[in-house]
Amino acid sequence: MTDRVGKFNTRMADNQTISAIVTGGIQLQLIPPPKRTCSVSAIEPKGVVYTKKWVVELLLDLSGYCSDKNLVDTLAIEPAAGDGAFLGPMIERLVESCGNLGRSLSECEHSLIAYELDETSAARARAVAQTILTNRGAKHTLAKQLAEAWVVNRDYLLAPNSTRADFIIGNPPYIRLEEIPEETATVYRNAYPTMRGRADLYVAFFEAALRQLKHDGVCAFICADRWMRNQYGTELRRLISSAYSVEMLLSMHHANAFDEEVDAYPAITIIRHDKQQSTIVARADQDAENIQPKLLATMLQTNNRDILPQGIHRAVVNTWFKGAAPWPCHSPEQLALLRQLEDQFPPLELNARVGIGVATGSDRVFITTDAELVESSRLLKLALAKDLSDGTVRWSGHYLVNPWNHDGLVDLKTYPKLQAYYEQHAATLKKRHTAEKSTNKWYKTIDRVNHTLTGTHKLYIPDIKNTLEPVLDRGETYPHHNLYFIHSDKWDLEVLGGLLMSKVGQFFIESYGIRMRGGYLRFQAQYLRRIRVPLPATLSARQSDELRDAFRRRDKPCATQVTLDVYGIDLPTLEAALEH
Repeated sequence: MTDRVGKFNTRMADNQTISAIVTGGIQLQLIPPPKRTCSVSAIEPKGVVYTKKWVVELLLDLSGYCSDKNLVDTLAIEPAAGDGAFLGPMIERLVESCGNLGRSLSECEHSLIAYELDETSAARARAVAQTILTNRGAKHTLAKQLAEAWVVNRDYLLAPNSTRADFIIGNPPYIRLEEIPEETATVYRNAYPTMRGRADLYVAFFEAALRQLKHDGVCAFICADRWMRNQYGTELRRLISSAYSVEMLLSMHHANAFDEEVDAYPAITIIRHDKQQSTIVARADQDAENIQPKLLATMLQTNNRDILPQGIHRAVVNTWFKGAAPWPCHSPEQLALLRQLEDQFPPLELNARVGIGVATGSDRVFITTDAELVESSRLLKLALAKDLSDGTVRWSGHYLVNPWNHDGLVDLKTYPKLQAYYEQHAATLKKRHTAEKSTNKWYKTIDRVNHTLTGTHKLYIPDIKNTLEPVLDRGETYPHHNLYFIHSDKWDLEVLGGLLMSKVGQFFIESYGIRMRGGYLRFQAQYLRRIRVPLPATLSARQSDELRDAFRRRDKPCATQVTLDVYGIDLPTLEAALEH
């Protein structure tokens, strides 16, 4: 039995007209074809990947689709059946449940629906279903009748899903929208509002499944987990937080989930149509395959750390993320500590301002080391990322050729040298997007200069680096756009710098941020603002003095020791969360 990862065929008859589609009870108008009835082109298969049986059984156990329950009177849906990797075990459990209840198999006709849009795969899935039924004692006629009723040769995303389901289980196809014919992609985008940006098709499968669930119904997928953190998953996360409960996230990056290597990083998600409760966050490594699936499911769902075997990590998070916020689920220990600190401490932006330096649109023109190039009042000492070394700002002599004063753009006629310089480079400056939008302001930088920031003490943080290394500027320079700054009227910035340079500060950035190629972290404002810090007044005089001293000496171990005391956590907990 196969389950497809990265394989998706879209086939519709040329004479099938799409006028509107009902998705989860919502009527969504689709774009009609301009000249003839809509024919959605086939997308070439990208290969078949076998899902290991233990993963299928584990997912079914975690979802609650178990034979000791009444499965006859429930509706379970497999939205992308393939050759029946999930369908086969689901049928076996349904037949066992039917027998346990003393019910007739004929009563199960409306207990399962498996969608498969590829005709050949659908035929194989029916054959799997029929074989299982006959092996379980069903007569040939009934087995064929049920197999034909259960396996539907249709596109789940384009089916009128008005029937509410108790379980929607499977592995949705992985395929980027840009790899789908434009006409087909437009149909999907219009039908599923969560598909934004460079989304993957599995986002639509999540949305369709969630909207089809009954109250207390469960969506159980094994799927790539990128949507939990990246931009194209924003609207899906918002949908889930609005009406659903994330019951479990089981990361399987290092587990043997498939018989072949896949590029995706898979995770099992168990999402219930109910108010959000606590969430189990877990990770399964290679050893998980050696544990009987039912036993593993019990271990994951039981709040007893002592029974967890080697290769399984687990934590319970009492409060989940709200709205469209990313889910930084790098490890169970990391997420548990992160949620604990988020519940106890306010974000940095409550008592500090986080910003980024000036973007010019043409650094070649706007940045110079020539102190005589234009009028001295039009030169602003500019700090670059390379100027931060040894914990200090070592200005490299670069200036911003500054078109701004406190009131706005300067009048070039007032500054003849500046006017001559800009006009010398007018062709370059006028080609910039910002200049094309405001032709009479063609000499402005992308960002306006805030002159009050120059004379203000602030912490600088480079955009790309391995570790969080805040550096204090004592009101002497203005930041370039590769530098982020933190300014505060409430914080002693050296004390705050001591907190941020500690391993706890690093922990927050590694939790919220992303790593680029080469392992470098991005220190963007959106991540810095979310760092949790105590209220300045809650630090003792001793803690403040020690943090200030550690910052000045660039003593990270000392800063970490004091910071752990401030946050009320111990080093082993932090090291486990950082996976050091």
